[in-house]
Amino acid sequence: MRVLVTGHNGYIGSVLVPALRVAGHDVLGLDTFFFEDCTIGPNWDHTPALRKDLRDVEASDLSDFDAVIHLAALSHDPLGDIAAERTDDINHQGAVQLARSARDAGVGRFFLASSSSVYGRGGEDPLTEDAPVRPTTPYGVSKARAEEDIARLCDRDFSPSFLRTATVYGVSARLRADTLLNNLVCWAHTTGRIQIKGDPLAWRAMVHVQDVAAAFVAALGAPREVLHGQALNVGVNGENYQLSELAEIVGQAVPGCSIEQAADSESDPRNCRLDFSKLSRGFPDFKPHWNAVFGAKDLYAALQEAAVSLEDLQGRKYVRLAQMKYLLAAELVDEQLRWAPTAIAGTCG
Repeated sequence: MRVLVTGHNGYIGSVLVPALRVAGHDVLGLDTFFFEDCTIGPNWDHTPALRKDLRDVEASDLSDFDAVIHLAALSHDPLGDIAAERTDDINHQGAVQLARSARDAGVGRFFLASSSSVYGRGGEDPLTEDAPVRPTTPYGVSKARAEEDIARLCDRDFSPSFLRTATVYGVSARLRADTLLNNLVCWAHTTGRIQIKGDPLAWRAMVHVQDVAAAFVAALGAPREVLHGQALNVGVNGENYQLSELAEIVGQAVPGCSIEQAADSESDPRNCRLDFSKLSRGFPDFKPHWNAVFGAKDLYAALQEAAVSLEDLQGRKYVRLAQMKYLLAAELVDEQLRWAPTAIAGTCG
């Protein structure tokens, strides 16, 4: 299939694009390239791509594609909080406009990278895709609204699907240190401390970035009717962890660390377990290979090899919020979160 991947230059996209190629697909990327040089190791990506804001995409940009995988977004709750209006503008309105353009261009399949954040505070029982959607953050609200509005575009020729990823972790060429397990490992590596932020007994569903890529590849290859207009939790049963368990896992991966409760432990109220039976049951070609134990050890090895320092983590190379704040303060990006006319993509060094 000929596939357009928005946000291909990001954390998940940098893993997904090679996986799509291995599966035999022809891939074109589309990205603003806000994080182009925010890499761990060499900047290897040479994917043919459109340097374009997704809000400016027209049907003519999408001709001759069989599918669109839409990853591009303000990527998580803290980044979404800096500008709630822009979060809705990009993650919700921009996604709907992209889907409408895809439908007008005759694209048959559309996959929205959604999030378990749409569930909000889920409680103790594992949530299936039929659970109520109760987002509590601008990021979660934007994803829930995008799902709802894009679903209205379903017809005989246009088939959207919504892949709700659990909390993603693991090594990517464009590493993020601001997701839960990655953050714990990064700070353990650089400071010798593991800080639990939130209720130690709170639950979080986890999924490795390579397994996320494998799930998208499996969904792309599945018959249309399997996911037409539907949501899908993306993760692995058995990969729901309490925060205290994740801290212990990181302590085993990074020797000699102490575990402590962060002073602002009430700042993260999330508590959610997910059920991934629909994915495992409906997609026999999906073969997950990772769990948090192996993922933490693998990430620690990558941090050692790249000699990632505390100074790196306190900068903007691996933290999306810090990079966006820099681009705004330097007036490289305007208040609409668009490149300024004279700006060239800034580095993250």
